[in-house]
Amino acid sequence: MDAIKELITPIQDKLFRFALRMVGSVEEAEDVVQEVWIKLWKQKDYLDKIQNVEAWCMQLTRNISIDHLRSKHRRTEGLDGVRQFESHDHTPDLALSKKDLFQRIQHMMNDLPEQQRDVMHLRDIEGYAYQEIADMLNLTLNQVKINLFRARTTIRKQIEQLQAYDSAK
Repeated sequence: MDAIKELITPIQDKLFRFALRMVGSVEEAEDVVQEVWIKLWKQKDYLDKIQNVEAWCMQLTRNISIDHLRSKHRRTEGLDGVRQFESHDHTPDLALSKKDLFQRIQHMMNDLPEQQRDVMHLRDIEGYAYQEIADMLNLTLNQVKINLFRARTTIRKQIEQLQAYDSAK
């Protein structure tokens, strides 16, 4: 157990943030990370064969998060609860504050296609290198770059539209 603790403790916060980003609630993210711990424990005899344990844990977190979303979708017939960051309390008269802008960007990221959202989160929020992201998500390096470019382009266009709307007021 100590060896597993040594492996996961340094990355536990990253796993939690990644799970939270995917599932949208603190409770579910905690459940996801707990399931990662359980899977690690079950695979403890094979951990020495894994080249990049952090990438493997991130991939595991992603897969378990997707499973949670699928089961939630089956239970609720929709994923409306996942959109935690959506904000309806802004009036057109309010200027964009940094916090407001950050929340809007998070909402925009939630609306991106899954692969683009995952790549953008891992690169721009978690700070992973392109190759690490490719390993985590089982993508080629070129696919990572394309997805990141498309995600950033989409977000940039939406921000420009917001700014144009705000300056037209």
